[in-house]
Amino acid sequence: MVTPVTASQALIETLDRLVAFDSVSASSNLALVDSVEALARASGAEIDRVPSETGEKAALWITLGPRDVPGYVLSGHSDVVPVAGQAWSSDPFRLTERDGRLYGRGTSDMKGFVAVCLALMPEMAAAGLARPIHIALSYDEEVGCLGVRPLIARMRARGLRPLGCFVGEPTEMGVVVGHKGKSAVRLTFRGRACHSAMAPQGINAVEYAARFIDHVRLSAEGLARDGARDPLYDVPHTTGLCSVVRGGTALNIVPETCAVEFEYRAIAADDAGALAGAAIAYATEVLGAEMRARDPACGVTVEPLVDYPGLELDPGADLARLAKRLAGRDDHAKVSYGTEAGLFQALGDVPAVVIGPGAMARAHKADEYVTRDELENCAAFVRRLIDVSR
Repeated sequence: MVTPVTASQALIETLDRLVAFDSVSASSNLALVDSVEALARASGAEIDRVPSETGEKAALWITLGPRDVPGYVLSGHSDVVPVAGQAWSSDPFRLTERDGRLYGRGTSDMKGFVAVCLALMPEMAAAGLARPIHIALSYDEEVGCLGVRPLIARMRARGLRPLGCFVGEPTEMGVVVGHKGKSAVRLTFRGRACHSAMAPQGINAVEYAARFIDHVRLSAEGLARDGARDPLYDVPHTTGLCSVVRGGTALNIVPETCAVEFEYRAIAADDAGALAGAAIAYATEVLGAEMRARDPACGVTVEPLVDYPGLELDPGADLARLAKRLAGRDDHAKVSYGTEAGLFQALGDVPAVVIGPGAMARAHKADEYVTRDELENCAAFVRRLIDVSR
């Protein structure tokens, strides 16, 4: 008989093991993946490694239980955001406990959830599962949900059609049935430089970019004023903004280039990609055309940055009801940030909910932490999933 783990034993040791890997998105995650593979192999799991195109990173699809029937997915990402410039009270890559709080980069987002899943693999292996439990571990979630896409493609290629997916982003173990979709793009306006004393002879890239920025602002104001509403979101409407602008070299030079990064985050009633596309069309077909008419070498280039679909699951769907039962609660919510859940739903045709220990308010900042109680609640959730999968 397998002895259940507690937050003071194997679970904490597993979290400590994961936090120790500096798996920021800009670095390779292969050392972490090797470590996770060793844990999975010790539990007799089937392991499918999905390398990135460069071979510098990898995702894992781990299966415990039978392979030929539909089961459930526990999904997490291995990468974390950087710690540079943050004032930590302790080493961010060493798990440190103070007053029941476990500090370290990724403890909330989302190595706490991953640690629970890995620590409970021996119990999954010993349970005699009638339905499999899959653990999906991706990379580069923090830079656009990139690594989960080939993982989902591998899942489909193997003919797997899971009954549902639980994405363990930090929700304080609340059941999240929806999140906004996002489309983000960088536009570069290419003008013609000259001395500012001869400004009319130049083509001012910053001024054209400013017109585009105002276009996005007016669009966003229209969505906020007249757009569709979903009261389950903290911000109940679709949003749009320009957030990064780089242009110009000196006050006395008409700027030759200006880059603008913008995004739309859409509720289910809207399409973030379509809104971004309309903004791009204004930039290229109106502003760019005007620039090219003055000088064919001028114009606008378009560089997509991030694009992921939203999540929209009926609160009455089987998976939503199961998530509430496993979590021991009846409420549900939606969040404005994005997750891999929308991709499981859109690319994998797998219903998904978001639920995990920790809180997003603690993520991406110094002294990120998860509590022992949150890990215990997550472990209870996974153990109930093991029970319903027997």
